[in-house]
Formats: sequence, C-alpha cells, structure tokens
Amino acid sequence: MAMDRDLAVRLARPGGIEELAITDWPAEAPGPGEIRLRQAAVGLNFIDIYHRTGLYPLPAPAIPGVEGAGIVEALGEGVTGLALGQRVAYAGAPGAYATTRRLPAWRAVPLPEAITPQTAAASLLRGLTAHMLLTRTYPVGPGTSLLVHAAAGGLGAVLTRWAKHLGATVIGTAGSAAKAEAARAHGADAVIVGREADIVTELRRLTDGRGVDFVIDGIGGAMLAKSLGCARRFGTVASIGQAAGPIPPLAVEEIGPLRSLNFARPSVMAYAAEPATYARAVPEVFAMIGAGIAAGTGPTYPLAEAARAQGDLEAGRILGSAVLLP
Repeated sequence: MAMDRDLAVRLARPGGIEELAITDWPAEAPGPGEIRLRQAAVGLNFIDIYHRTGLYPLPAPAIPGVEGAGIVEALGEGVTGLALGQRVAYAGAPGAYATTRRLPAWRAVPLPEAITPQTAAASLLRGLTAHMLLTRTYPVGPGTSLLVHAAAGGLGAVLTRWAKHLGATVIGTAGSAAKAEAARAHGADAVIVGREADIVTELRRLTDGRGVDFVIDGIGGAMLAKSLGCARRFGTVASIGQAAGPIPPLAVEEIGPLRSLNFARPSVMAYAAEPATYARAVPEVFAMIGAGIAAGTGPTYPLAEAARAQGDLEAGRILGSAVLLP
C-alpha cells in the first residue's frame, strides 16, 4: 500500500509482534559523516526477531531492521563519494523499518545498475554472512564438504549457491519435501528431509561415516548438539543463530578432545562493523549477486505490515527472502 507520510515501525518493549507499532517518523537532517536515505526496500531477517524479543537489545530509537536499499536524499557535512539521487544499499545498521533514515555514509555502497533495490535488500546481509562464513570462519574451496541447515531459506540459498560456486559439496536439511526441492534447485548435492529426521545417522551415511568439513547451524535449540555429531574430526561447526530457541549449555567435552572440533560463534553484525572488511566484502557480495548467487525471491510486505511479516518468518511460512516495501 502506498504511504503519503513518512513512517517507522518502532518496538514498544521486548516481546511479541504486538509490540511493533507504526508511528510518524519525519525525515531528519543527516549529521556530519551521515546521509539520509529514502528507502525503496528493507530486508527482513531473523536478527529482527532477536531484536524484537530482546535476545539482542535494540538500540534507541528501537526501530528494527538492519539492511535496505534506496536513494540518497540528503548529504551531511563532510560526506564525499556519494551524490544526491544515487542508488545505494547498506547492511549492519539497525533502524531500517522506516521510509527514511539517517545512515553513516561509509555504510552506503553504490548499487550496481543491474541489481534492483529489492534484490539488494533481500541479499546483502545474507551475502555478507556467507562471505564471513565461507572466507573467514572456514575457507571453502574445491573438495570442501558442508552441511547447511535450512538450505531452502534465504541464507541457506546464498550459502549453498556460493559454496557450490567455490567447488564445494553441499548437504542441506529441509523441513518438508517442497523445501527440499527448493534446496536442490539452489544446488544442494543431497538434502536430509524432515524435522524429525535422524540427521547425524543420515549425514554419516551420505559421507561414508566421515562427516563434513564444515557445519553451519542457524537453527540452535537442540539442533546444535546434532550438528556437532555431523562434523568430521578437526572439522568446524559454526553456530550463527537460534531460530528453534535458546541453545542449551555446551560442555567443552562435547567439542574435544575426542572430537577435536573447531567451534565458532561468528556475528555478521560484528563483521559488518569493521569498515575495512565491509568495504572489501560488499563489492564481492554484489559480484556474487550479479552472477546469480542471491537469496531466493520471497514475498513482499508493506512496511506497515512488518509485524505480520515477522510472524510469518518466525513460524517458518516464508520460502526465500522477504522484503518490506516502504
């Protein structure tokens, strides 16, 4: 639906989707080193839910959302390299659920002409996550084997496609036959299907008992213990989220010495907060998007229906990557 005034979605207090409220949000003048962005699309991510529930406290003014794309509408003092009317995208900065927003200029990256704002908003944070995982957490290349949980989801699609581009073998998990079909379409070599599947046994069968080099677990809850059982000796397990709920305490004995695992808990927000890393990684993500390695297309929601969008994401009703349209 079209909006005739500037709005934002603010969090009244940590809790359910009912705590998200629409409010007037007049355009603000950017400060030194900032721009004001008129947003065309805003990404929907699980970190938005973590912010809403209070798992990760949301900084004032309590506007969720950490990525988007749009048009530069105003330049603050000292800003160079950007122009009024220029298309840009960004990731890693809370405050995206709004028609306009102030943004540190260094986070605004010119958007290649071939990439639409919706594609950028759906894919940039996930692309940065994939860049972090596949280059820094575990350098993936030809011959690497991975387990990607929720391989039909937005991040799962990017990870699977990017890892295949690098020459890896990817085993995915999916909660249904339809999602398994989507995961295979993204390039997964094999998919373990069903929420109640014996993932460890099935993966060991698929790898002749060896396990995989690298496990990426954004499920959390009881799944992390199973993920540890899927990695080969001296393999790496990265815990990047907890969509299924809190992760039980993990004893160091679960990691080694018998298993001799490397365990990582990397944060894409911390990764994107390093200006030098961000400046290097974003163009590489754009190059991957240009090569067709982007999040699967998901539904769109009006910004005013952000609460419904979060509810659908939390319930697992979204296939691919959804975006909010201001």
